Amino acid sequence: MTHKEAKSRIKINKLLEESGWRLLDTTEGPANVILENHVKISHQNMDEMGENFEKLSRGFIDFLLLDDKGFPFIVLEAKSEDKNPLVGKEQARKYAKSQNCRFIILSNGNLHYFWDLEFGNPYMITQYPSQNSLSGYKAFVPDRTRLVNETVNDDYIAVTQYPSYASDPEYINAVTRDQFFKRTKVRMLREYQVKG
Repeated sequence: MTHKEAKSRIKINKLLEESGWRLLDTTEGPANVILENHVKISHQNMDEMGENFEKLSRGFIDFLLLDDKGFPFIVLEAKSEDKNPLVGKEQARKYAKSQNCRFIILSNGNLHYFWDLEFGNPYMITQYPSQNSLSGYKAFVPDRTRLVNETVNDDYIAVTQYPSYASDPEYINAVTRDQFFKRTKVRMLREYQVKG
C-alpha cells in the first residue's frame, strides 16, 4: 500500500460524502454506495481494506452508486493519485454496460471526470454529482440525427458567444470589425472548419 493510494481513497470517500452519497447506513437512509462485487460497505470491510482500495485478495475495487430506488446508477472507477483517471476509461465502460449504467466517474482523488456514455467523452469536473442532480439529466437522451443534420456556418460559435453580434455597429463597419473581435473575443469559424 502506498501513501498515494491511501490519500486517494480518503479523498474519494470524502468527495462522495460531500455530494450526499452514503457509504454506510445512516439515519438519512441506507447506504447508496456498494463495491464492485456487490459488497455493501460495512465498518468491517472498511477496516479490512485498510488504506489500500486498489488491491484486495478479491481484486480491484470500484464503487457502484445507486439511484433512489436502489438500482445501479453511476460507476466510479477509482485510481491511485499517481495514475491518470482516464487510464481506467475502457474498464469502466465495460463495467458500466454490464450494470446497465449510463454514467461514469473516473477519479484519482485529485482529478475527476464525468462521462455520460450516451453523450460524448469524459469531461473534467470539480465535484462529484449528487443523486438528485442527475435525475433529470438521466431522462435526457440526445438526438443524434439532429446533431448530424445541424447547419454549421462561419458564425456557428459567434451566435453562442454574442447572439446579436451581426447588428452591432462595430461589427457592421468593416473599418472597426477587427476592433470588435478583439474587444468581444467573438470567434468565427474558418472556411475549413465549416461543414461542407
